[in-house]
Amino acid sequence: MVSIPILQVDEIAVTYSQIVPALRGVSLAVPEGAIVALLGGNGAGKTTTLRAISSLVRAERGELTAGRIAFRGEDVTRVEPWTLVEHGLAQVLEGRRCFAHLSVEENLRIGSFARRPRRAQIEADLERIYAIFPRLKEKRRTPAGLASGGEQQMVAIGRALMARPSLVLLDEPSMGIAPLVVEEIFETVAALNRDEGVSFLLAEQNATMALRYAQHGYVLEGGRVVAQGAAVELERSDVLHDAYLGGKPADYTSRARRARHAVFV
Repeated sequence: MVSIPILQVDEIAVTYSQIVPALRGVSLAVPEGAIVALLGGNGAGKTTTLRAISSLVRAERGELTAGRIAFRGEDVTRVEPWTLVEHGLAQVLEGRRCFAHLSVEENLRIGSFARRPRRAQIEADLERIYAIFPRLKEKRRTPAGLASGGEQQMVAIGRALMARPSLVLLDEPSMGIAPLVVEEIFETVAALNRDEGVSFLLAEQNATMALRYAQHGYVLEGGRVVAQGAAVELERSDVLHDAYLGGKPADYTSRARRARHAVFV
């Protein structure tokens, strides 16, 4: 029996300001308990894809004009963002988006509001986050705006985890962060996936790092999926190189054919 993916995206299209096409028929799936990488260069459509899934694209004057999104087998194409969070889908936005004037701990507490838990549950969840990110406990009273970029990323991820999600959409976690901290964050993602079964859809420009931890990947270019496949095989293909650095159309076609055993274009 084939299990239903925790997330299924079918042929979605997004337009900004009613005239600018951003996504053109993007389809992808995240199996239950998997880490899936969404790769591509600047402007490829990674962030728009995540925002469309989490119903946040409207906040950027975008509109989902076609396609269907299913979460745990249920159609959530037009569901409000807060309802998705209540049902276990949380997004960590690009650029971290911490509330700079609030303390680290106040930022974390905000993440629990959608579940409306009891005070004792909030305190238990805070201790869980501090166990995952010990340095946040040291900075718990510090305004988030004074924390380092890496610490702010930990706050953003911790805030999402306070909602107890089963699926996390993680947008560019390596952006503006020191390499050692990036590795620490990816190791944390791997541990959450392995030990707690949290699924991740990870949008990332650092393809090497993302594919090291993901089981499957999709490559976006110009708002379309141009390649997908097992992470280990996708990393070896020329299609990924072309999506980031460009290439002649003829080169792309021939390379894609050579990689057909591993990547489906």
